[in-house]
Amino acid sequence: MLNKVPEVTIWFWIIKILCTTVGESFADWINMNLGVGLISTALIFTGALAAVLAWQLSAERYIPFVYWLTVVMVSVTGTLYTDILTDSQGVPLALSSSVFAAALAVVFGIWYARERTLSVHSITTRPRELFYWLAVLVTFALGTATGDWTLELTGWTAGVSVLLPLGLIAAIIVGWRLGANAVLSFWLAYILTRPLGANLGDWLGSPSGDGGLGLGTALTSVIFLVAILATVVFLTLSRSDVIEAQEPTGTGTSRALNPARERGMLAYYAVVAVAGAALLVWANHQPHAAASGEEDTLAPVTSQISPQEATSPFPPAEIAKLRTITADTLAKVNSGDQRAATSRVTDLETAWDDDQPTLEPKSEKAWSFLDGEIDQVLKAVRAPHPDKATEVGALNTLLTSLG
Repeated sequence: MLNKVPEVTIWFWIIKILCTTVGESFADWINMNLGVGLISTALIFTGALAAVLAWQLSAERYIPFVYWLTVVMVSVTGTLYTDILTDSQGVPLALSSSVFAAALAVVFGIWYARERTLSVHSITTRPRELFYWLAVLVTFALGTATGDWTLELTGWTAGVSVLLPLGLIAAIIVGWRLGANAVLSFWLAYILTRPLGANLGDWLGSPSGDGGLGLGTALTSVIFLVAILATVVFLTLSRSDVIEAQEPTGTGTSRALNPARERGMLAYYAVVAVAGAALLVWANHQPHAAASGEEDTLAPVTSQISPQEATSPFPPAEIAKLRTITADTLAKVNSGDQRAATSRVTDLETAWDDDQPTLEPKSEKAWSFLDGEIDQVLKAVRAPHPDKATEVGALNTLLTSLG
């Protein structure tokens, strides 16, 4: 059997990030807009992954379309498994990150003990291919958990959070160029492309009020699907990513091995890891760092103002309008129509923003109080993976304040 994976070139990394991004945005679109739900979405994609993976395993050589379709399916499925643990089961991201890291270590350990190589230039047997796809699945789950954990620790927007994995990947490229172990460098970068692609997708799809570009998950998915298709067509025609022969060293690189240099570069990677951890610790201690930072800053205001004080400065007609929109949104959430709820909550945002010039001067304190509660409603309903209990809680809180 010929090598079943592509050559690791710049094209490999480009399309890997594209697949990661579209996997995140497409799953979010199905989950949020079609009202399928997180568990059902995971079951759908697990079935799709099984079918596509069977197609990939049955092929006798690397076929770009089949391989990259499998990567997209693994990307979506691995992400959904992490989201189920976090959103449905309440497993802390720190715990899921640790568990997935341990699972990946076990996969690599068994793979190496059996095959004596972890190189992608050696995927020429069925056992090695199975180990490869299992490792890829766990890297996606791990990348999702650690990426979300980073956001939870730092409170960064998706746009800002892109910079961390991007910087770490750049550091890995430098290390590889200086002689670090190629296989280790490959898998470290592979894990980091997951949070990079996911954060990129969130940045493009999130509303501008949440620090995104406001393209939406549907348009983001279409853009990246077209980009993937174009790249796959190019690779199919050019065959520039086909590994023609297996390298006897199994290192995944044509460079001469230098064990002493590789051992020395391990210290470099350790320094990079410590620097990244230090950055996260620093960010976590900033006022805006915690994921719930905005709620925390609003807490003192909430404790100092009653619902009556929040609405009395404003015209009853404006409050009634906001109450009607909020009640409509709550009804749609309770009926399971997430797409309609997401659309209706936009009317709340628009009405509130339009009223700001006239309402805020009447009482800045009351306006800030309601603005904070509306902000929590918008975040809950527009979350990449909405939690119904969180949505209902935020909407009921706002309704109580609106009288």
